[in-house]
Amino acid sequence: MKIDSHQHFWKYNPQRDAWIDESMKVIQADFFPPDLESHLWQHKIDGCIAVQADQSEEETEFLLELASQYSFVKGVVGWVDLRAANVEERLEYYSQNSYFKGVRHIVQAEKEDFLLSADFQKGISTLSQFKLPYDILIFPNQLESAIQTVNQFPNQEFVLDHIAKPYIKNQSLHPWKSLIQELAKASNVSCKISGLITEADLKNWEARQIEPYLDVVFNAFGEDRVLFGSDWPVCLLAGSYDEVVGLVSNYTADFSSKAKNKLFGANAARIYNITV
Repeated sequence: MKIDSHQHFWKYNPQRDAWIDESMKVIQADFFPPDLESHLWQHKIDGCIAVQADQSEEETEFLLELASQYSFVKGVVGWVDLRAANVEERLEYYSQNSYFKGVRHIVQAEKEDFLLSADFQKGISTLSQFKLPYDILIFPNQLESAIQTVNQFPNQEFVLDHIAKPYIKNQSLHPWKSLIQELAKASNVSCKISGLITEADLKNWEARQIEPYLDVVFNAFGEDRVLFGSDWPVCLLAGSYDEVVGLVSNYTADFSSKAKNKLFGANAARIYNITV
């Protein structure tokens, strides 16, 4: 089974979605499963995982409803307030839904050491009992906090989104590279090969500018801990769905069939408990 492990759906709301500013007009629109479906079929991708883009249970419910309606939406990485006193109760509630596959918080918008805050760590500590992975969405300056966090919870599954958003546009590898290598030493962390072209020069990116970052990630995490994700429709800021698939497919052209199968589906199915 081929899986796009990271994409989004939303009904555009200018007030709620204020992060989509005037420079992002191409995604100031509604994006629903029928808008993605043809792209999946074109690349023989069997399903996708919808990931939260808003910090609300309302959006989590919205995504779960879409998953129940469209068979190719295989799961949802939703939002639950991990800092809330009733977090265990909310996780128990959502875990009853078979499409609820993981949790994410938009940590990139928080302070540098947010992951280490006592209330958030308490929330993370509850995830493993429900066998829910946690998606880490951060900038490079938050990698040190992420390293401490994943080591604090060795029995918790973590997935790093967008390879921690390195500064590809500036062609800056350091200190991101050494921090990624340190993070990857924790066997409970996997990495999504996603969100790459939007960290490059949006209008003038080239594959050769991104490949050094892919070298770092694949060497650090190995074939068992990497997952392909399109980051559609956010990727449209810099390129088409075809270009995103092409970038990763071309880079991995000489990989073994086994390694490609893991990257493009098997690892996601295992980590997010998706029935093949």
